[in-house]
Amino acid sequence: MKIRLLALMLCSSTLIACGGSSSSNSGGNQGGNNPPPATETPVTRYDMANGCYAIQSTQTEKYVAASDGIYNSNAESIGAGDAFFMQPANLGKYLFYTEDRKLLTAAGGSVNAQDVATDAAIWTIDIASGSDSFTIVSDSNSQALQVNENGALIISENASGPAAQFKFAPSSGCSSYPEMPTAVSGNTFKGSGVDKPLIGFADIHTHMGMSSEMSYAGDVGPSAGGVLYGEVIHRFGVDHALENCEDIHGPNGIRDGNNVLNMTPTETHNTEGWPTFVDWPRRDYLTHQVMYYKWVERAYLSGLRLMVNHGTNIAALCNVGKVLATNPQADCNDMSVAVKQLEYLYDVQDYIDAQSGGPGKGWYRIVKSPQEARQVINDGKMAVVLGVEVAQVFDCGVTMLPGGMEQRKCDQAQIDSEIQRLWDLGVRHVYPFHDIDSSLGGAGIFSGDVINVLNFLDTGAFWKTTECRDYPVDEPSVRTPGTEMTTAIPGSGNDPLTQLLFETTGGITPLYPPGKRCNARTVTDLGEYALHALMQRGMVIDIDHAAYHSKDIMLDIADQQTPAYPLSSGHDAHGGLTSDQVVRMLKNGGVIYPYKGTGVKHTEFLEKLKFWRNKAGISGNDQILGLGYGADANGFGGHPGPRGGDSEPVIYPFTLFSGEDWGSQFTGFDPVTVDMLLIPESGKYWHIDETGMSHYGLVADFVEEVRLEGGKEALDALYNSAEAYVQMWERAYNRNGN
Repeated sequence: MKIRLLALMLCSSTLIACGGSSSSNSGGNQGGNNPPPATETPVTRYDMANGCYAIQSTQTEKYVAASDGIYNSNAESIGAGDAFFMQPANLGKYLFYTEDRKLLTAAGGSVNAQDVATDAAIWTIDIASGSDSFTIVSDSNSQALQVNENGALIISENASGPAAQFKFAPSSGCSSYPEMPTAVSGNTFKGSGVDKPLIGFADIHTHMGMSSEMSYAGDVGPSAGGVLYGEVIHRFGVDHALENCEDIHGPNGIRDGNNVLNMTPTETHNTEGWPTFVDWPRRDYLTHQVMYYKWVERAYLSGLRLMVNHGTNIAALCNVGKVLATNPQADCNDMSVAVKQLEYLYDVQDYIDAQSGGPGKGWYRIVKSPQEARQVINDGKMAVVLGVEVAQVFDCGVTMLPGGMEQRKCDQAQIDSEIQRLWDLGVRHVYPFHDIDSSLGGAGIFSGDVINVLNFLDTGAFWKTTECRDYPVDEPSVRTPGTEMTTAIPGSGNDPLTQLLFETTGGITPLYPPGKRCNARTVTDLGEYALHALMQRGMVIDIDHAAYHSKDIMLDIADQQTPAYPLSSGHDAHGGLTSDQVVRMLKNGGVIYPYKGTGVKHTEFLEKLKFWRNKAGISGNDQILGLGYGADANGFGGHPGPRGGDSEPVIYPFTLFSGEDWGSQFTGFDPVTVDMLLIPESGKYWHIDETGMSHYGLVADFVEEVRLEGGKEALDALYNSAEAYVQMWERAYNRNGN
C-alpha cells in the first residue's frame, strides 16, 4: 500500500480551517438488454440465478401477475404470467425484477412493485420440505409469502397457515437487472491437468477487501476511515455499489481526500457514478473503488488466475481519513481493520458464487495451500490468496521513549497468537513491515517528509537515519535505496498544513544530513522471532517495505534455513531492493514482481529479471521464468497512464489465446474476444490508450499492451507468473508438513 499522504494531511487541515463462470458473453446481464430465456426448471434454490421465470402457486396452480399494482396468482398460463428476472442478492436470496424494471417488495401485508431497492425487496428461497416446490420468505420481516383465498400474494405477521409453495417456470420477456458488463466473449481457458504447469498470470499485491462497507449486510463499516468511496459487491447491485459519491466526498467532491494530491485542495469533481461515471473512476483518483467484482471478472476472463488480496491499514492515515469522511467512529486499529477486510472477501466469494449458480460454482476461490491453488486454477477459476499488509502487524506497535528506550506493544506470546488467528482465517502471505516503525523493526523509507510525520504520530519519534550501504550501481535495481530526507514539517508556517503539524509535533523537527538516507532501525529481536515463526508456518514472507538494511537481515535468516527460505517482492520493494539482494532472493526460489505499469514497463522489467536470473545462475530448467505484477489496486498508490503517442495502439476488439504471439501452451484453448469496455445505458467507455488503468477491468487491455510491446516472450513470462508464484509458495509451505 503505497501512500501519498500529503494530500490527506492538507485536506484535513483545510477542512478544519474553512469548514461469472468460466465463460462470459460480454458480461452477463447488462441493464436494459433482454436476457436469454431460462431453459431449465430449477431444482435447487440457487438454480434460478440470473434466469427469467414465471412464478406458479401450487395452491392455485396459476401464475403470478400484477393487476392494478397488486400481485395475484390468477394467470392461466406462463405467457399470461409476469416474467421475473431473478437477480441474486446473495446465496439463496433474490431480487425479483419485473418487466417494467421494478422490484417485487413486501409492503405491509401486501406485495407490490417498487422503484427503489430496499431490504424488503430481498427474498430468501428454500426448497419446501418433502416437495419439489419452493417457499419464499421476506428478508425484512422473516415472514413467508402466502396466497389468500382470492389468489393475492400477501405477507403479514398475522398471516395464518403454512408458507405457500411456488414453482419457477422458464419464461421469456424479462428485463435484465442493471450490471457492469465485462465486454469479453468466448470461453476462458481451463488447465491441462493438475500435474501440468499452470497457465495464467498473477497479481500478488492488491486490496480487494478495501471498501466503503466491509460486509454484505452493511453493518461493519468502512476501510481507511471512510475516505475511499465504493463497494466491491452490493446486495442491490452496481447502481448501489458505485452510485453517486457525494455522501462521502461532499458536494462536487469538495471533501475528497484525493483533491489535494495535485496540491489543489479546493478542486472539485462530478460525483456521479453508475452508469455515467463522468469523472471517476480514474487512474489518479485514488479514493474511489477500482475493484468492483465485474471489473475483476474481466481481468480473470483475460487470464488472471492468481490474486493475493491483502488486508491493509495504517492507523495514523486512517485517523486522518475519518476526519475527511466525517466518520469519527470508524475503526482504525490495523489488525482489526485488516481482519474485517479479509472476512469480507469470504462475503465476496459467496456473492460471486450466488451469481454463478450456487456454492463453489463461482470463478473466485479463496485457497489456503498451493495444492488448492493448483486445483482451482486447473479448473479454470481464479485462486485467491489472503495476505496482510499493515503498519502494526500482530498489533506490534512501539512507542519511542526519551533516552533511546522503547515501549513495545507485543511479546512473543502475542505474536504466536496473532499468527494463529491469521492462519485460521486463511492468511498465507504476510508483510512483517509496512511504512511505520514497529516493535519488529524499521520500515523502508521512500518518503522523506509526510510519512515521517505519520511515523511520529504512531511511535512518538521521527525516523533515525543512516547512510545506505553500498550496492552495485552499474546493475539494475528494483528500487534504489533511501531517499532525500527533509524537515518533517514542510512549509513556511503560514499555511494550515504547517500549522497543524507544528501543533502535533510541538515544533520539534529533525535535521538530516544531505543525500539519500536509509532507516537506521533494522530487524529487532522480536522481529527475528516473528520471521522464524512465519517460516515455521510456511507462510509467504514479503520483503517489500522492510528497511533497506533489514532486507539483508531477512535474507540472512532465510539463508540459514534448510533448505533456504524463499522470499517475495510483490510491488517494487519500497525502501530499496538492489541487484545483490535480488540475486540472493532468486537463488532461494523467491519471486520478484514489479509494481504494475504499462506494457512498456512490464517488458523493460522482464529484461532486468533475465539479467538477475543469469547472474544467479538460474535457467528455465531450474525455475520457470514468470513475471506477474502487484497492482496495489485500492492501495492509494496510483495506476499507470497511457503508454504514449509513439506506441502501437490497442485496437478493439482484440483476441486473446490465439495468434502468432501465443505459444504452444495455448494450443486447444478457445480464442477470447475483448471489446472496449462500454456501458450500454450511458455510452461511457474506457480506452486504455486514452485513460490508462482507470480501474481493474483494464487489466485485460494491459495484456494486449504486453503483447504489442514484448510479443511472445513477454506473454510467456506473464502467463507463467501464476506457476512461478505457486512454486515459490510450495517451497515455503511444504517444508513443515502442512
